[in-house]
Amino acid sequence: MTPEHFQTWAVRQALPLWSENGFDRDRTLFHERLDFSGRPIILPALRLMVQARQIATYCRAALRGDHGAGNLALRCLAEVERRYHRADGAAGWIFSLAPDGQPADRRRDLYAHAFILYAHAWACRLSGDPGLRRRTGEMASELETIFSTPGPGFMDAVPPQDTIRRQNPHMHLLEAWLALFEATGEDIYRHRAAGLVTLAITRFIDPASGLLLEDFTTDWHPLHPAGQNRAEPGHLLEWSWLLHEYLRLCAPRDADAIRQVAMRLHTTALAHTASIHPPVIRNAVGQDGRVVDGGTRIWPQTELIRSLGMNMASPDLIADVLAHFATHYIPPHLNGGWIDRLNADRTPAMDHMPASSLYHIYGAVCDLADGRSGTE
Repeated sequence: MTPEHFQTWAVRQALPLWSENGFDRDRTLFHERLDFSGRPIILPALRLMVQARQIATYCRAALRGDHGAGNLALRCLAEVERRYHRADGAAGWIFSLAPDGQPADRRRDLYAHAFILYAHAWACRLSGDPGLRRRTGEMASELETIFSTPGPGFMDAVPPQDTIRRQNPHMHLLEAWLALFEATGEDIYRHRAAGLVTLAITRFIDPASGLLLEDFTTDWHPLHPAGQNRAEPGHLLEWSWLLHEYLRLCAPRDADAIRQVAMRLHTTALAHTASIHPPVIRNAVGQDGRVVDGGTRIWPQTELIRSLGMNMASPDLIADVLAHFATHYIPPHLNGGWIDRLNADRTPAMDHMPASSLYHIYGAVCDLADGRSGTE
């Protein structure tokens, strides 16, 4: 499979499937799941994060001329603002919505808040609406208030579910700040992004192994003793790409040092693949290099595809990775759908297609195309 074939599959099959079968026109919200025949699976709650990812994806696709569901995405965003934002009278966004339109889960989740800001960034670019841009700025400040801590970084959830600090929501918050800076040019977003880059470089990455760790104490020390912490190679690739995006957009003074960190994350991730050729990204490894979870999911493979394009890997290697991806994750009989999770023996580990994967897949399509063509 070539990058062009990958893009054609996304534009002609995946994007139409999820804007048609995957959209509930009665509720003006996206479905969370489809079965392998493309039929919606009705769930007891719809998460904010999934709505945000789909909105961002279809706004981006409209801007690129890949799919004409931009207005649908903007209508969905308006409904999401009405249904999820301050739906229980408190600041912030509820986690999920019940079928009757009432809050299903009222907690405030940093990961979900990061994605709704990311969706707003793409919606601002598509709509050009100054009112939306103003509201987005207010929501960004609201996030900082809700999840604030005495030190760097943010709480994972309010009310807190535990005392663990996790890198993952901070990674997606960096993605949101960068998208908002690109959408608005407002320096406050560049400043916010810089703070998260510093946190990642100084706290998240283990200098000895080069692995980016997942879980930390409240003062940002690794949660477990040395050698016993967990890392996800897909997140190394995701951070590598985000650091390159930070360099592209923000031109920091310490660009050379950040570039070296980004390159090491890429090479370290590739050192922990499940196979040599083509490389396949495992779910998780230990700080000591042992395999913690030998299964694979679709999103780390999309991060690999994006990272190979960004690092100008050989066309043959990219074609081999895409061929493996097409065979095991997006087989033709799913007609634009995917298998999200495989066991270690490469058998499917799920009986449905989650909508949340489209954000990863289409992001890889876009960034592979842009990386190979030299565009930004």
